[in-house]
Amino acid sequence: MTTDQSAAGGSRPDRPAAPPAPTGGGAAAGAAPGPIRPGDLPDASAPARSASAGGRAVRAEAAAGDSGGGVGTGDASPGKSSDTTGSATRKPGTTERAEAAGKNGTAEPRTDKSKADAARNDPTKADTSKAGATKADTAKDDTTKAGTSKAGTSKDDTAEDETSKGGAGKEKDGAGEEGKPDRWVAFASAPEPVPGRLGRAARTVGRLLIHEWTLATLAALVLAVLMTWPTLRYPRHTLPQDYWDPSLQAWQMAWSGHILLNNPAQLWQANTFFPENWSFAFSDTLLGYAPAGMIGTGPEAAVLRYNIMFVLAHALATLGAYALARQLGAGRIGAAVAGVSYTYAPWLLAQAGHLHVISNGGIPLALAMLARGHGWSLRHGYRPERRHDGWVYTGWLVAAWQLSLGFGIGLPFAYFLGGTVLVAAVIWFLRRWVVRPVKRPFGRRLLVADLIGGLLFAGVGGLLAIPYFKVAQAHPQAERSIGDIAVFSPPASGFFTAPAESRVWGALHEGARAALPWHPEMTLLPGFVLYALAAGGLFFSVWKLRQRLLLLAGVVVTMVLAMGTRFFDGTFTYVPLFEHLPGWNGIRTPGRLMLWATLLLGLLAAGAVSAFATRVREIYAERIPSWPSPWLRLATLLPILLVIGEGLNATPHPIVPTQPAAMRAVDGPLLVLPSNQSLDQPVMLWSTSRFQDVVNGGSGFTPSQLDDVRRVTLAFPDQASVDYLRVLGVRNVLLMRDQVIGTPWEITIDAPVDGLGITREEIGDVVVYRL
Repeated sequence: MTTDQSAAGGSRPDRPAAPPAPTGGGAAAGAAPGPIRPGDLPDASAPARSASAGGRAVRAEAAAGDSGGGVGTGDASPGKSSDTTGSATRKPGTTERAEAAGKNGTAEPRTDKSKADAARNDPTKADTSKAGATKADTAKDDTTKAGTSKAGTSKDDTAEDETSKGGAGKEKDGAGEEGKPDRWVAFASAPEPVPGRLGRAARTVGRLLIHEWTLATLAALVLAVLMTWPTLRYPRHTLPQDYWDPSLQAWQMAWSGHILLNNPAQLWQANTFFPENWSFAFSDTLLGYAPAGMIGTGPEAAVLRYNIMFVLAHALATLGAYALARQLGAGRIGAAVAGVSYTYAPWLLAQAGHLHVISNGGIPLALAMLARGHGWSLRHGYRPERRHDGWVYTGWLVAAWQLSLGFGIGLPFAYFLGGTVLVAAVIWFLRRWVVRPVKRPFGRRLLVADLIGGLLFAGVGGLLAIPYFKVAQAHPQAERSIGDIAVFSPPASGFFTAPAESRVWGALHEGARAALPWHPEMTLLPGFVLYALAAGGLFFSVWKLRQRLLLLAGVVVTMVLAMGTRFFDGTFTYVPLFEHLPGWNGIRTPGRLMLWATLLLGLLAAGAVSAFATRVREIYAERIPSWPSPWLRLATLLPILLVIGEGLNATPHPIVPTQPAAMRAVDGPLLVLPSNQSLDQPVMLWSTSRFQDVVNGGSGFTPSQLDDVRRVTLAFPDQASVDYLRVLGVRNVLLMRDQVIGTPWEITIDAPVDGLGITREEIGDVVVYRL
């Protein structure tokens, strides 16, 4: 190592002499530059000592001369401390020596002028290394470096080096070699704590709980419970709207769960409508809810299951429409408006007894997932870097699940997806061969995902359609005619008429409903608030003008289709679909296509509300301080509150008829009298205890065999009806006393059965005839 001064102790010839040291004691005197004497250099092995017995701080002085002298230290040599001045005595005329490494591999820390000045003013400051260790503030030479510090170790801040095996000084639990605690450890910067496994798990759970989609899901669930109340007030004993169709659908879920657990091959051969085949396909099956049907047995469990799925269906619809609006580019508040308006539109209150219509959340959710997987949004267009084939697979799976809930809602969805795939194929062809050719416009993995997912969706649809085609062949009367469609086709006034179940508009629209031929399927008001927001979205929106016009065109087209034959007799609108699209003639209520118009109106409204919320943020960002007033906050939430208010329900929740004890004791095949469409649906629910075969059944059509049974048994018990039922395979007949008033059985229920070859007994309020 080179020396900065001559052996005689003078200054270097190429630098001016150092200024004289100032007089007086204290730190200033000890910090003055000057020649260094050999006795002033500290011993590398000496421990750090305090400057005075009174506990004053050791000054780590490493002052470099402004122009000449070498590097000096502020510590006295071991055993030579000053109680009066607190500074080291300097001896001129010595040559500076800075050793690169000690005998044991210890390197002396280098000096830095700025650090020396800082040490003069505040001896507690320390330079921290990247590993959390503290480097020494003083050094002997600019050309040498201190040993590498390790994580969890610290170097002595007093310019006294600790000799260590690895070249890095380590503190021993904050105490010096003399066993005294280092008082300056408390002033060092504490290392950032490293969380343990439990801490990391807690952080992950915390982030998950405050995630947007977690909050959206919880909000959708809470809102569903409140908006469908009192569905869950007595969930084992009441059903929303009425106990006819809901009883049928409660049986459907119970049957699918029961048969898939016990004999999946007989899924479509249900225990009702005996002795008909494929009877499970006489109406929409809600097959997608079969996993829920595997839990619990009996009518009470079936009613509880129905009510829970009824509430969850509302929550899923809200979440699905919210996800679609967000994926397309709407803000959170705008997407919330879309979700709430899609689920709680007033016209859907009339469908409270049709779970297969309420269960529509898979439609927007699948569209949102497919759009996300393809990296496409309405607001930002196609962004290839956002593609993800996992979302594509999930989207097709959700679409297939939605189709399994029923063709009444699923069939138009299937045709919409088919049209979307056709448009995407045309775009792919143009981008691949015509317009600015690209080798793989959508990517190979995305193409494979669409092929597999599309085939899966088509396969599920094809398998589900087979039983329905067989039913159509065996029961020609089940097919709809254009005349049947005309009966349920709503006029234009239906789009402004609310059902009786609407708490806000129900009583006010009573006269308008009276003018409708079949008001349960013709009161199609999506909400006046939604109309207003969508109209505003045509002029003020986050969507581009072209996109707004496309959404408006979709609203008009779907409304025209929802009118069925009421729009110029449907000659150029509904009738071509009815005649040429496979399965379309099975949809008897065109008004349910209002579901698509409601979704598109919600997207228009979401664009307007999102633009409004963005403008509000810009306004309060310009305020000083940038904080919105309460009125501005409330203004952004007002559209949601208005839509929710218009969706409040006055839906009745009647008590389900109690299951007769005979239904748990009598084997099948059996017939329950009286029998008609409305009375047979609770009988289907009662059969969920044992799932014995029953002749009774209710669906979208009545088989000829069941019509004959009802006609022949009007005189039961007589010889003709008994013989007919024996040939049919019926073993027991149950006659309900509380239902026979005003029927032919009111007289014959107590008639003797001598000579008929049958027995008669009473179980509770039911008379059981054993054939």
